[in-house]
Amino acid sequence: MASFTLHGIPVSRGIAIGRAHKLAPAALDVKHYLVAEEHLEAEVLRLQQALAQVHKELQTLWNELPKDAPTELGAFIDVHALILSDPMISEAPLDIIRARHYNAEWALLTQIDELSAQFDEIEDPYLRERKADIQQVAERVLKVLMGTEQILPPPVKLGDDEFQPQMIIVAHDISPADMLQFRDRSFIGFVTDVGGQNSHTAIVARSLDIPAAVGMSGASTLIEQDDWLIIDGDAGVVIANPSVVVLEQYRDRQNAAIRARKKLGKLKKTPAITKDGTEITLLANIELPDDCPAAMEAGANGVGLFRSEFLFMGRKGKMPSEDEQFEQYKKAVVAMKGRPVTIRTLDIGADKPLDQAEHTALNPALGLRAIRYCLAEPQIFLIQLRAILRASAFGKVRILIPMLAHAFEIDQSLAMIAQAKAELREEHVKFDENVDVGAMIEIPAAALALPMFVKRMNFLSIGTNDLIQYTLAIDRVDYEVAHLYNPLHPAVLQLIAMTIAAGHKAGIDVAVCGEMAGDVKLTRLLLGLGLREFSMHPAQLLSVKQEILNSDLARIMPQTRKIMRSMEPGVIADAVEQLQLL
Repeated sequence: MASFTLHGIPVSRGIAIGRAHKLAPAALDVKHYLVAEEHLEAEVLRLQQALAQVHKELQTLWNELPKDAPTELGAFIDVHALILSDPMISEAPLDIIRARHYNAEWALLTQIDELSAQFDEIEDPYLRERKADIQQVAERVLKVLMGTEQILPPPVKLGDDEFQPQMIIVAHDISPADMLQFRDRSFIGFVTDVGGQNSHTAIVARSLDIPAAVGMSGASTLIEQDDWLIIDGDAGVVIANPSVVVLEQYRDRQNAAIRARKKLGKLKKTPAITKDGTEITLLANIELPDDCPAAMEAGANGVGLFRSEFLFMGRKGKMPSEDEQFEQYKKAVVAMKGRPVTIRTLDIGADKPLDQAEHTALNPALGLRAIRYCLAEPQIFLIQLRAILRASAFGKVRILIPMLAHAFEIDQSLAMIAQAKAELREEHVKFDENVDVGAMIEIPAAALALPMFVKRMNFLSIGTNDLIQYTLAIDRVDYEVAHLYNPLHPAVLQLIAMTIAAGHKAGIDVAVCGEMAGDVKLTRLLLGLGLREFSMHPAQLLSVKQEILNSDLARIMPQTRKIMRSMEPGVIADAVEQLQLL
């Protein structure tokens, strides 16, 4: 068999070596036919029973979650259950059966295709990838309808009490719930045609610490059942049918990585201090309160980014109440046991699926989103601010405002916070009067107008993902321009350096909460630029800590100053690599 290499998106580090086990998507085998009038209600009942069975399966999975299962798994199963209950899945396909006489599978696929098209219009990459959750839920229902839900082979038994972990799942897509089944078998990695850094399957893979590569367009077609595979999770590369020499090289790398990971585990309680004695704050990015235990386990000093929009998603435009939000914020605050929790206010808007009817923006990324949306919908914003402030009575809370660009936006945001405080005071509701308020620096205009931010705000947080996209005017998930996404572009580095310097001069904290913070190849560069707060996915925290422990600022900073004097991307990239050798 010929060897070949596929390139995709790295989402979970490590190396996996095993044989391919392919999962065929049920949608490919769906039959399309029209149902006679007299049989329509029977077809409706068939779909309703399939929906009910999947509900039951998800509940069973949730009830049987292992004690050591990542918190993300339970949360994502909840999300899938919510999606299943949403009328867009539980009712709209039934209407299609009755109105168009489609069979149940065809009706469900039709509805999912329509929803997927709406999600494709979303500019925000994180929210756009939520389309995959809807498709994964539909896939489970289809498998029940078609009687193909048993998708995994039994474990490979080698001895009386030993199972060889050698199966690599190859699929068009994999749901977090399905990953639970894999976990109990000989499953060591997965490869998918679709997905991105922010997909739930990618997040679960990172939390399970399983090597994975997604966005491997065509992988499920090109790879054959039982092919030998190597997943290089660090590079996002899959090698099919490797030569003996290549196989041995990767086995050596795999063994070295295993030894390194064991060593990392010993750093959980070690303070993040550079060789020259500079203490660094390491924070966690979370999406749900249930992510907090993983952050604590990784030794995070707090939460640097709580993406509150997760509470608003999948509700078909219905906003969560103040009490509902308060309970979630409070849960996170209590779980972090006194460590600060930075809650980002609603980063959602015309490009987000709060209400499908509102998708009218010509260019959603530049339209009514984030703080612009909140200021245009003050009642929604005020409810969220009240809920966050109420949670501040139970521990240290910081409020982070996204996508600010104008002074009046800052002033109006602060005025809304003051109004929320005044209302709570009048109602004799407890909250932290001195809650810190910070700004996301994610638009070039904000980084170029920092004096108006540091004058008004208590802290800054650099959202490097959006900052890079807006600075370079590219969408990194658009495959036609994704190669232009470059964190080391001199313009990007200048904006980051300016923000850190302005914060230091004003005496306020500056953090980086984008992906650059969790990339160990960039840790020394950010340290050299003066960054002292990093916020990242909990799974990345120990690797970054190790890099910090091995860093000497006295040696890094002169080299960083040289990097900042260069405008040549190639020179910058080489110099950043040299930082790793200092």
